[in-house]
Amino acid sequence: MRKVRLQVDIWARSTKLLRLIDLDFSLTFSLLDLPPVNEYDMYIRNFGRKNTKQAYVQYNEDNVDRDTQTEEVETKGVWSQHPAEGTAVSGGSGSGDPCDTGAPKVNTPRLSRFLRAACQVIAVLLEEDRMAAEPSWSPAAQDSALRISDSASQLNTSLPFLQNRKVSCLCASQVQRQTVVSVHGPPGAASDPALDGRHVLCVWDIWQPSGPQKVLLCESEVTCCCFSPFKAFLLFAGTVHGSVLVWDLREDSRIHHYVKLGDCFWTFRTATFSTDGLLTSVNHRGPVQAVEPISTSVYKKQSFVLSPFSTQEEMSGLSFHVASLEESGVLNVWVVVELPKADLAGSLSDLGLIPGGRIKLVHSATIQLSDSLSHRRYEFWGAAQTLSVKFLPSDPGHFIVGTDTGLISHGTRQDLRVSPKLYKPQQCGMRPVRVHVMDFSPFGEPIFLAGCSDGSIRLHQLTSERPLLQWDGGTDGRAITGLRWSLTRPAVFLAQDDTSCIYIWDLLESDLGPVAKQLISPDKLVAMTIVGEAEKASGGFLALVLARASGSVDVQFLKRVWAAPAGDELGRLRLLLRGAL
Repeated sequence: MRKVRLQVDIWARSTKLLRLIDLDFSLTFSLLDLPPVNEYDMYIRNFGRKNTKQAYVQYNEDNVDRDTQTEEVETKGVWSQHPAEGTAVSGGSGSGDPCDTGAPKVNTPRLSRFLRAACQVIAVLLEEDRMAAEPSWSPAAQDSALRISDSASQLNTSLPFLQNRKVSCLCASQVQRQTVVSVHGPPGAASDPALDGRHVLCVWDIWQPSGPQKVLLCESEVTCCCFSPFKAFLLFAGTVHGSVLVWDLREDSRIHHYVKLGDCFWTFRTATFSTDGLLTSVNHRGPVQAVEPISTSVYKKQSFVLSPFSTQEEMSGLSFHVASLEESGVLNVWVVVELPKADLAGSLSDLGLIPGGRIKLVHSATIQLSDSLSHRRYEFWGAAQTLSVKFLPSDPGHFIVGTDTGLISHGTRQDLRVSPKLYKPQQCGMRPVRVHVMDFSPFGEPIFLAGCSDGSIRLHQLTSERPLLQWDGGTDGRAITGLRWSLTRPAVFLAQDDTSCIYIWDLLESDLGPVAKQLISPDKLVAMTIVGEAEKASGGFLALVLARASGSVDVQFLKRVWAAPAGDELGRLRLLLRGAL
């Protein structure tokens, strides 16, 4: 009975608890939802895989790939346009940089060569047009042609800074043979304080006679001058005070003096370097008689078209020497040095160098010629004076020196034994004859001419002591002051005497004397030089540049008979000289 009562109590309690507990049926979900298969799917499942191939296409909906970059990619945008507007034909910009414009790549050396050649041609054409339109400075240039000339032109020496100045010296470039320098003394009357008392040197192109290419100033009197042997961009000069000067014609005109004369501004260039700044004993103590370049390439390949004042690429010609001679027999040899950089503040060590200059002279050697010229048999003559010097073109180690005793000394820069030691005239013994001028053949022959104060002209061979030919009466005893070989004919040379007369020798026509003679009157002849170019496709020419006593300078283009070479002229000249031996 007790057991039944206990069960009733448990049931009653469970009934009460069930009233308190209620299950939540708010969340329901299906464990499997399988829609019925339609007829098409049932057909495919049973028969669709027979003789069939299933294919599918994905439309990138489930492609969730992502790219990552740890370093920033360098990018650059470029642009170009055609046709070009100005120099900006292309450009570009880097990432984050402002846009920049760039010029096209240019072959600068080639462009420079073309522009110089083109400008030279254009300048000559403009010069010809100007002369034809208004020949104001030479109204009678064509009428002034001499009997030995076909035509003539006149350099414009009527410029304000050249008026009342007499010409003392002329010199032509051995390479650019249309280039000539004229040396003008101080003016007879005061004109400009900046120029009075100074000597003026003018560098001319004979094809542009209206004005000089460069104008140079010198404080001292210039006795001699010469151009550099490779390109005519350096000019050397010796003075009466014993200094040697050099002008670098490529220098920027802004470092030199400007002077306004009339309506024009002119640049007057002072010397780039002067040996006056060398406070040593190597300087000359007397007037410089001659200045000569020393080079082995003077008569090799030459350029006549390019302007002589290029900035070049023309630096290949600076390894050469220059020699200067004074009357006492001292021959100084200088090395031409180009500094790597110009200093506008000047140099503390090179006192002779102008601020901004790059060319200087370094003393190399001193050769005492008085020892080689002394001779026991002629001690009563005293010390011989040295008047001129020339270096053998094919071997610059050898040189010849003209003296006041009629003898010509032969020496070497290395002080070697030479034969012959002296070149003598046909007459025996020493005579008071000054050998003023000498000139080597420009055609490579081992011969040279010598002009003397007694009027004689000698043709020497390097290996012979006595001359091959000598003309004593060609000028009737008048002193020879100028003597030059023709630059176009091997058998022709020209001479000038002190009475203003010009002589032409043609050895193929006559070896007894001159074949033509021209008296310059009434405006007397002061100085003479020769310019010319051998026959080429463009035509050759031979011209005399003559300085007159009035200060004028004219160019006489010689007749073709003396300018154009004859057939095998060099071979015929060799036969003539062989017969003279």
